[in-house]
Amino acid sequence: MLRITGLKLNIGCSRADLLNAAAKKLRIKDTDIRSLKVVKKSLDARDKKYIHWNYIVDAEVLSEDKVLKACRNKNVSKAQIRKYKLPDQGEEALKSRPVIVGSGPAGLFCAYELAKEGYRPILVERGQSVERRCESVKKFWESNVLDPESNIQFGEGGAGTFSDGKLNTGVNDKGGRNRKVLEIFAENGASEEILYLNKPHIGTDILQDVIRNMREQILTWGGQVFFETQLTDIETEDGALTSIYLKHQGEIRKEACSLLVLAVGHSARDTFYMLKEKGLNMTAKAFAVGLRAEHRQADINRAMYGECYEELYANALPPADYKLTYKAASGRGVYSFCMCPGGYVVNASSQEGELCVNGMSYSGRDGENANSAIVVTVTPEDTGGDIDPLKGAEFQEDMERKAFEVGNGLVPVQRLEDFNNNKKTEAFGKVQPNIKGRWNFADINKILPEYICKDIKEAFEYFKRHIKGFDDADTVLSAVESRTSCPLRILRDEDFESNIKGIFPCGEGAGYAGGIVSSAMDGIKIFEEIYRRYCPL
Repeated sequence: MLRITGLKLNIGCSRADLLNAAAKKLRIKDTDIRSLKVVKKSLDARDKKYIHWNYIVDAEVLSEDKVLKACRNKNVSKAQIRKYKLPDQGEEALKSRPVIVGSGPAGLFCAYELAKEGYRPILVERGQSVERRCESVKKFWESNVLDPESNIQFGEGGAGTFSDGKLNTGVNDKGGRNRKVLEIFAENGASEEILYLNKPHIGTDILQDVIRNMREQILTWGGQVFFETQLTDIETEDGALTSIYLKHQGEIRKEACSLLVLAVGHSARDTFYMLKEKGLNMTAKAFAVGLRAEHRQADINRAMYGECYEELYANALPPADYKLTYKAASGRGVYSFCMCPGGYVVNASSQEGELCVNGMSYSGRDGENANSAIVVTVTPEDTGGDIDPLKGAEFQEDMERKAFEVGNGLVPVQRLEDFNNNKKTEAFGKVQPNIKGRWNFADINKILPEYICKDIKEAFEYFKRHIKGFDDADTVLSAVESRTSCPLRILRDEDFESNIKGIFPCGEGAGYAGGIVSSAMDGIKIFEEIYRRYCPL
């Protein structure tokens, strides 16, 4: 294979155009290319007068060495394909089947790979299956009646199920796990485009089908999946795990267990308290809190693509996204997080009397508004986490209680101009909220700490320099965005094991990931360690 970089093609280009461009780089005829595979496709919108696609492709040709020598092009080289490789399998047999707690990306991918290799894992999830969970969430948004055990945070697929389904990650992927994650998604129903798009996403509607398909594969390969089943306690002997307690429909049963993968997600606060009491070592870490900001997607498109984007590109461009960062005068970082083009703000609450929001997009990203979290970094010193690692979770809970109270049980919303003036909004302007769940006008200044509000207001003044109209008075804000990441880390050694032998902390809830792909990759890391140590029963 020959790898060709630096291919620039017009918006709306065809497969034939791509083939022709590759042939020109190689100085051969189109018909001399036996196969052409897209490795990367990214949109370049830096020059608003020439927005185009950048491609990297692998071409299979006859007489490869001869073609490479003849084309004399610095953008052509031998393709270096990084393949995922399993470690050597251990010979020691497991004492019991591995148990994975949590079916978010980390737990799901760990269970998927274990099942594929014959380990017959047991996957335990406190929430419902994705089918029933979707019904519960829809009911909550319509009636505001919360199911604390099955909601946006808890249930099959984890918090990412109701999100934009972003699949990009900043993790340095030397082992090929990122590619493997994308391939598994594609094998289970996601579009093949995720394998090469620079900013791949699935969308919550498609992701739900993919998750169900992965579960069916786990069952086919001999695994078991138990929903509405919560880990409530553990037992140890001589520093090693011996058994776990699982609660289902009000009944608690004890199960022998010598290998437990903890992939509980960033919102399992009750589980964190239990594990701390049992002596599991953990430490506080930094996280971020803030609010959601909604702009009209058409305005974001014009700002990012140019005022005449509709005239030049018709409907050929995807809804524009953005990523913003700022260092406030206080020294804190302020940044956009989980930006959802053509998406919705969602009531993402999981505890009675508390309220938080998140962002979500469907695969078409065709909602009227763009939304993104605008959040400010919070350190353990801010929350008391340097003394008690659970103080960060208490800090989040305190803001979520205030959000519930200030919004009278509904999502608190406010125009940006009113937020800047500490004034409760009375009517919207040109931006109407796209919110899944019921909302109320409120003053968000009464929810977030004063220093967080100050830094956010300062950041909007800076962000308007990069995106025209970002500080528009009618921008709709909602609160509180508090679940950006887990406020603690469950410590593990270089072999991914906690201080209690047999427990493997995993994913975002354990503090080792920050999104769908990085969580899934961490789940695969834990699978590899189990594979390296043990053979199936």
